[in-house]
Amino acid sequence: MTEPVTDNAPAPVARPPARESFEHIYLDLSKLPGKCRLAENGLGWRPSGGGDTFTLDHTNMASAQWSRAARGYELKIYSRSGEVVQLDGFVEDDMDRLSKCMKVWYGLTLEHKEHALRGWNWGKGDFGKQELAFNVQNRPAFEIPYTEISNTNLAGKNEVAVEFSVPSKEEETAIAGHLAGARPQGKKAGGGVDQLVEMRFYIPGTAKKDVGDDADGSMNGEDQEEENAANVFYNMLMDKAEIGDVAGDTYATFQDVLHLTPRGRFGIDMYEKSFRLRGKTYDYKIQYEAIKKFMLLPKPDDTHTLITIGLDPPLRQGQTRYPFLVMQFKRDEEIDLDLNMTEEMIKAKYDGKLQARYEAPVHQVVAAVFRALSGKKVVQPSKEFESHHHQAGIKCSIKANEGLLYCLDKSFMFVPKPATYIAFETIHGITMSRVGGAISASRTFDITVTLKGNLGEHQFSNINRSEQAPLEAFFEFKELRIKNEMVEDSGALIAAALQDEDMASSDDEVVGARPARGSADEDEESVDEDFQASSESDPEEEYDSGHESSGGDVEMPDADADGGGDANGGANGDAGGDDGDKEEKKRPAKKPKVRK
Repeated sequence: MTEPVTDNAPAPVARPPARESFEHIYLDLSKLPGKCRLAENGLGWRPSGGGDTFTLDHTNMASAQWSRAARGYELKIYSRSGEVVQLDGFVEDDMDRLSKCMKVWYGLTLEHKEHALRGWNWGKGDFGKQELAFNVQNRPAFEIPYTEISNTNLAGKNEVAVEFSVPSKEEETAIAGHLAGARPQGKKAGGGVDQLVEMRFYIPGTAKKDVGDDADGSMNGEDQEEENAANVFYNMLMDKAEIGDVAGDTYATFQDVLHLTPRGRFGIDMYEKSFRLRGKTYDYKIQYEAIKKFMLLPKPDDTHTLITIGLDPPLRQGQTRYPFLVMQFKRDEEIDLDLNMTEEMIKAKYDGKLQARYEAPVHQVVAAVFRALSGKKVVQPSKEFESHHHQAGIKCSIKANEGLLYCLDKSFMFVPKPATYIAFETIHGITMSRVGGAISASRTFDITVTLKGNLGEHQFSNINRSEQAPLEAFFEFKELRIKNEMVEDSGALIAAALQDEDMASSDDEVVGARPARGSADEDEESVDEDFQASSESDPEEEYDSGHESSGGDVEMPDADADGGGDANGGANGDAGGDDGDKEEKKRPAKKPKVRK
């Protein structure tokens, strides 16, 4: 006798085959498609052209979602480890097959999500467990995984800026060969042709926040306080995206470090895989893998030392990019620092590169901690170069910006603004020249560095003339091509200088001749009248004496004496004396004419 079958019994779910396969599926915005397979023990994806296989174990799956996407339909899987796996390129009929696999093998319900298609740019931010959703009329317009957010800042009183991770050039080439262009967590957006790097949210008004709890905008509870809504959003995003102190234990902290680029004072928090810059307006979270260069540069003032850090991708502040951080420290400023690390951790992870306690100048401690945590070599100025004043850097300018140029072993470095790095291997040639007038050009000169492949040039101007010899010797030592245009200009400068000296000496020798060549006619007339007034008694003798002598005023009495020895004797002499008295009375009246 068989038992009756009741209508309330649930219908059994048809068990899917041992394996389900889907073609032309894209993983995490990959550039090339692949084949996706689902089995009882998990999920796998492999590029069609060959490469590494991506796998996800069934025990790591927390939930699944089905929605419309750019390449058809998308299967989004939220993992228990906090990652979001996106599989795009399904067709609408694949939903039934996927739903059965999720239900039977993984015990998950495939949720069907519909996106908002109104195109509105205002809505509500919903902080989920693994991503931030922007909802319009209770439907998501878009979602942002927290792992894709690299930084966030308060851009204004009611504005929050969100910056996204940018893959480096190494990741562009390395990962493309393994997963067909798919990016790891935090670099997914790099798979597209264009990439969104920043988004800003305008959040007006205030929101209520539970005192002592995280900002969730909840209205429940009596102990609440109102706060700027943008600040609540910013603090929640900092917490969810693990930007700041929640990123792990702080190994070391340096307070109020002066930065020349970007300008301001920032606190530096050092973590295991990243460091954080804390400013009054902006906070930055920078991964150690983004550090490409680390330089320790002493300033010529014998007082300060610069630490320059090259970043790729560069630091972003609004529309401005900063590929270099330039910090300034006083050489005599010391610090006592105890690292937040155990002796075992220092020996095991860092092989003795760190010390448990530091008591030394600040710039040395910062350089030592950065070197150990980031694994980057500290570059210092070349020992082959020394300026005229026995310093490592020389003063010069890029356009209107004054700074310091350092000669390193394999490159040039100009700091602080604009921070410019020039590798020797990219230099086609160096031109040394003078710019400006003869006086300024004799004191300073310019250097123009031309790059290979017509990539432009860099000009460093207003370099002291005394630095020419050390720089030229360094260029020759590094076997850089030099064109010295100052040698060609030296002949013209020497000729101009000699011409100035000749003119100066001729002015001293022919002072009496200058009025006759270029003075006013009044001077010549006054000299002639004076001469005639003193020679009215005997013009012939005055003429003869003037012919034999130089005709100067000092020799005029001698000429009168020679005239006195003539046959007319004393009469003429008296007459000459009377004329001399008249001449003395007339001269004061004529002197004002000369002065005019």
